[in-house]
Amino acid sequence: MESLTHFDEQGRARMVDISEKDVTKRTAIARTAVTMRPETLQTIKEGRISKGDVLGVAQVAGIMAAKQTSAWIPMCHPIALTGVSIAFEDNGHDELYIEATVRTTGKTGVEMEALTAVSAAGLTVYDMCKVIDKDMVIGPTRLIEKTGGKSGDYRRNDEKSI
Repeated sequence: MESLTHFDEQGRARMVDISEKDVTKRTAIARTAVTMRPETLQTIKEGRISKGDVLGVAQVAGIMAAKQTSAWIPMCHPIALTGVSIAFEDNGHDELYIEATVRTTGKTGVEMEALTAVSAAGLTVYDMCKVIDKDMVIGPTRLIEKTGGKSGDYRRNDEKSI
């Protein structure tokens, strides 16, 4: 296991210096789920939520959150993203799946941006639907895949992308 790099010699938090790292093409895919009552999912799919287009607003929220990740997560570097896409799928009953694919060409990865994107999209779904279903549950949230960088590629064995 690699050593933790966000601590200095005195054990204090620090932002890792990436100035010597190579620029590479990097991608990360993250996923979360929102579990809800079947009637809530149906209402979303039919576009009958009083606050508006739930999936459209959640998509924009996810993209905006990915772009602002370094403002939320203290040790994340600000990254110029080259692409962010948010996809939705459901199980036809009570679960909405949210997947973010984030891309950049840079010196550090975009895993945190992808995880932040799906988290914000899930929170947006909750916010827009809480008036009819306060029992919704968000998660699990997880990294599905990442490519590029010194540590190489990673892919969860137990999942496929949307």
